[in-house]
Amino acid sequence: MSTELDALRQTVRDFCDAEIRPHARQRDREESYPAELLPGLAELGILGAAIPEEYGGVGLDPAGYRVVIEELGAADSSIRSLVSVNVGLVGKSIVRWGTEEQKQRWLPGLCVGELGAFGLTEPGAGSNPSQMTTRAVRDGDGWVIDGAKIFITNGSRGAVTKIFARAVVDGEDRGITCFLVPQDTPGYGGRAIHGKLGLRAGDTAEIFLERVRVGDDAVLGEVGGGMKVALSALDDGRFSLASGAAGLAREALEVSLRYAEEREQFGSPIASKQLVQELLAAMHVDVQACRGLLDQVVAKLQTGERATLEISTAKLFCTEASVRCADRAVQVHGGYGYIDEYPVQRMLRDARVTTLYEGTSQVQHLIIGRMLTGHNAF
Repeated sequence: MSTELDALRQTVRDFCDAEIRPHARQRDREESYPAELLPGLAELGILGAAIPEEYGGVGLDPAGYRVVIEELGAADSSIRSLVSVNVGLVGKSIVRWGTEEQKQRWLPGLCVGELGAFGLTEPGAGSNPSQMTTRAVRDGDGWVIDGAKIFITNGSRGAVTKIFARAVVDGEDRGITCFLVPQDTPGYGGRAIHGKLGLRAGDTAEIFLERVRVGDDAVLGEVGGGMKVALSALDDGRFSLASGAAGLAREALEVSLRYAEEREQFGSPIASKQLVQELLAAMHVDVQACRGLLDQVVAKLQTGERATLEISTAKLFCTEASVRCADRAVQVHGGYGYIDEYPVQRMLRDARVTTLYEGTSQVQHLIIGRMLTGHNAF
């Protein structure tokens, strides 16, 4: 790894050690949103990590962005989720598809804490967006949007949400279209979802859209081109998610190694016991495999090519590996792993959702299978 990447990793890790890890248990217990962290995340450039410098970001390449998200994933997945949606699913998508006016309007704000949200999933349309019922009806020189979204990160505490809706013009369905909708637009309502298994400090929201009026300048990409926008954004988001999950898996191993050396049973540290070593070794293998898969993604992205196959492969493996590693970490910690004196039970709860959102593990299998065979099994 380059000296620059080492320095970046240490900078982010120092911030995590000072500002994130000490309060992660309390935030998790209280489901408290980390608004106080936004200025620090902005000052370090984390909120604009992969956004070009001319729009207020720091312009990290894929290798640098991976480092940032890994460290956040290791420290607290709720914070990682906030950042990866803001940068990966929203910011990078506006960079790719936005007009110059849209970039100037939204990107500088994303970099300083005016967060973005990604509004694709609906109560009745998750893995299959063709069931989407949110509609944007052409009305004069603008659009009127009605519908609902669910499980939307940053959906009630952000500044702008990418809303995907069926564009209807003169009664004709023109296809799924992406709209940049300010969250303070009349008719937009966001309500935080509480009682989640994990990511308890994050803003996960239900969104209600009732006659939300936007202009043509809100369309991101082309009318009817929303799925192109969504799929490219999901590549970015899944790369973020795989990186964060790899960081969580690594953290689960590191805290387990420390605990196994400190904890004594039968007259010696449990690190000397064969079956504990088996758990630790299996975690190490998963962490190294995550690292190798992410190396492949970064290498492909550095060429400027799309890396959908590599990203889906990494998303599938790294998220499932994070669940395995967190589960083994609980086992290593024994009864202490089941209470929040140690962070491993929070890691297990946070890891579990990574196999569900931004495309379930089952969806990733189908994406990989389609790209390998050329046959669509959806």
